[in-house]
Amino acid sequence: MSLRPIGDGEIPAETVRVARAAFPKGSLAIRLRDELGVLFRDEQFADLFPTRGKPAWSPGRLALVSVLQFTEGLPDRQAALAVRARIDWKYALGLELTDPGFDFSVLSEFRARLVEADAGQQIFDRVLETARQAGVLKAPGRARTDSTHVLAAIRSLNRLEFVIETMRAALNALAAAAPNWLTAHADPAWFDRYATRPEDYWLPSGQGKRTELAEQTGRHGMRLLTDVHTPDAPIWLRELPAVQILRRAWVQQYVVDAEGEVQWRVPKACPPGALRLVSPYETEARASVKRDIKWDGFKVHLTETCDPDTPHLITNVLTTDATVQDIKATDLIHDILAAKDLLPGEHLLDAGYIDGPRIVTAARDHGITLTGPIASDRSAQATGPYNQAAFTVDWDAKTVTCPNGNTSRQWRDAFSIRDAPIIRIAFSPTDCRPCPARPQCISSNRATKREITLRPRAEHEAIQQARAARGTPEWRERYAARNGIEGTISHAVHTAGLRQSRYRGLAKTRLQHQLTAAAINLARLNAWTADRPRAHTRTSHLAALRPAG
Repeated sequence: MSLRPIGDGEIPAETVRVARAAFPKGSLAIRLRDELGVLFRDEQFADLFPTRGKPAWSPGRLALVSVLQFTEGLPDRQAALAVRARIDWKYALGLELTDPGFDFSVLSEFRARLVEADAGQQIFDRVLETARQAGVLKAPGRARTDSTHVLAAIRSLNRLEFVIETMRAALNALAAAAPNWLTAHADPAWFDRYATRPEDYWLPSGQGKRTELAEQTGRHGMRLLTDVHTPDAPIWLRELPAVQILRRAWVQQYVVDAEGEVQWRVPKACPPGALRLVSPYETEARASVKRDIKWDGFKVHLTETCDPDTPHLITNVLTTDATVQDIKATDLIHDILAAKDLLPGEHLLDAGYIDGPRIVTAARDHGITLTGPIASDRSAQATGPYNQAAFTVDWDAKTVTCPNGNTSRQWRDAFSIRDAPIIRIAFSPTDCRPCPARPQCISSNRATKREITLRPRAEHEAIQQARAARGTPEWRERYAARNGIEGTISHAVHTAGLRQSRYRGLAKTRLQHQLTAAAINLARLNAWTADRPRAHTRTSHLAALRPAG
């Protein structure tokens, strides 16, 4: 298909007349067209289409349909039906009332083009740019960020189910690609054992028998891999994606001992979650755990403005694999917001996003104040009269003085086990051994001296200031505004299924989240232009009667 521009985007007169009569008070689609005009033009997507070939349905209109689809959580068939049957959508798209629309498969093809060119960000940014031009989006004074888990479009499998299903997927791929070769090399029992997917209810319950079944599956898979790599096997067999996945899975789940026996790895010997496959059909999904939530899939971070005099719009959406910690996203979010000229003066974050280095980096590189509950000191000497805060640090002299007046004898720059710069400080054993406060100051009976580990000066002071501010009435009042981001996540979950991937692959899931964020922004712009007040947090009648104490 080739691109054919649609012209100036004027709405047909008959469409206007009927839409005004049918929606005298307007609707989301009608108000957006009236207030924001033509959001997407075909020229913005010219790079996605060839210059020759069958004319494509307008990509600018397809982009708007894709966003409107997510405002109402519609599948492709219903979105295509809305284009064909709904007057307000025809108004927003500038279509004749008699326009038949398109087949629902066009939406899938359009998303494939967006994924290939990573153009979903372009749609999201275009909505933000339109809001900026309308004067309702400015560089925010405050912004807030939070993340949530996203389930991949797969069944959740335990380890045993995973290896059996991976073996089954490889056999199915070979059966489709080279049936004669597979018939000649497969064990006859495989056709019964791997004909249907594994279900936990028929797997053995005892750990010993489960390990035995896993190792039997491992031997079958190893035999299959050996056969496809023999010189007389077609070379292209080993290049089949399912066979490549089988090989990766077997490296992760099994080990071959000195006698050549295939053994099931103990869990601690398996690769870390960032590398380990969880499904033979979704190789980018990863298993992760956050508090009491375990999931296979991805993670999405949403950042939105939260100033009281403007609509709260999502300014950034970041989708990562499930194992990426929140703290790793903080600097990246700031860099992206800086490129859009949407950096906040204050960024409200939960404890997962904030630490000393991030506070310093945000203030130094972007002039941002990070506000959030920084982690408490968890060392063995975090409390009591001889906790670390009771020691006086002289940064210029590079010494530390204890509450009893003794001065440290060693100040050494070093790195932590995570390669973070730290300062190791030690007192003299001659001062610590006779000290009467030694049992309170030194947690180990075998230690001969007190040792202290500090962050570099800027980070140390930032941490101390953040801990001192937390809990004050002013801090609590400012930080209370962060709670609204949880409502945004709830909105995205209930209207667009944010926590469930519609598609397979990180790139497609990222596009889903970009369209979801664009849809939420359009919904909020609609509420703003309609002077609809923001909803307040719901309080039950019983909760309202709770005693103040």
